[in-house]
Amino acid sequence: MQPVAEALSGSTHASGPLVEARDLVKQFGGLRAVDHMSITLRRGEMVGLIGPNGAGKTTLFNLIAGSLKPTSGSIRIGGAEVAQERPERRIERGIGRTFQIPRPFAEMTVLENVLTGSQRQSGERIWMNFLQPSRVAAEERQAVDKARTLLDFVKLSGLEAEPARVLSGGQRKLLELARVLMADPETILLDEPAAGVNPTLLELISDRVLELNRQGKSILLIEHNMDMVARLCGRVVVMAAGKLLTEGTPDEVSRNRTVIEAYLGEVAA
Repeated sequence: MQPVAEALSGSTHASGPLVEARDLVKQFGGLRAVDHMSITLRRGEMVGLIGPNGAGKTTLFNLIAGSLKPTSGSIRIGGAEVAQERPERRIERGIGRTFQIPRPFAEMTVLENVLTGSQRQSGERIWMNFLQPSRVAAEERQAVDKARTLLDFVKLSGLEAEPARVLSGGQRKLLELARVLMADPETILLDEPAAGVNPTLLELISDRVLELNRQGKSILLIEHNMDMVARLCGRVVVMAAGKLLTEGTPDEVSRNRTVIEAYLGEVAA
């Protein structure tokens, strides 16, 4: 089995922007879900993205990951303009994303679910299975070794042969993280990894995310758990009504009157 550091090889800490969204707009009919929003993620950085429900955070993720195209604005990854590129091309450029509610293939095993994250396997082309079966078999063995290393990293190796339906909500989030890591992303978009997770698994998820950042992964984190955001993120970006409200350190943001009012307005509503 390959070492974890090798299986998780990817970016290195370096200065300069890795992901840049500029003046993004996403219009759904008469609703402007993202309204001239700009955000930057530098290499090796972990940034928290917070805001009341309906602020446009997940829509912004969808725009960066490519599942939605912007009405207007620019998205650059590693300096390349990608706003009109398909999601699979974003994956090739090193973007991985998780979802607030993971939906693994319930009847597939935990190991099989992780393997679905493999990219650019020769066996995906049918003719390669006949012309170069040894190459296909070797790649499959390497993928299984890597998947097992990642399951060990997220502490699910003891469940690799179990169907994914037996996992708890927190374990499904760890499984999804392992699946995303199969593609060796340089940037990971994490959508509310703490939501609905018990304290023990929350601690494990926080630790694994922090370790990924130590290893050089750049991370943009949507999260309502401000304790988690303060622990993990050096910078916090706040959205409200689709727009940038403010940004700063966790301490600065937590004391910002406009941020407090935005959340109080959500509670009042």
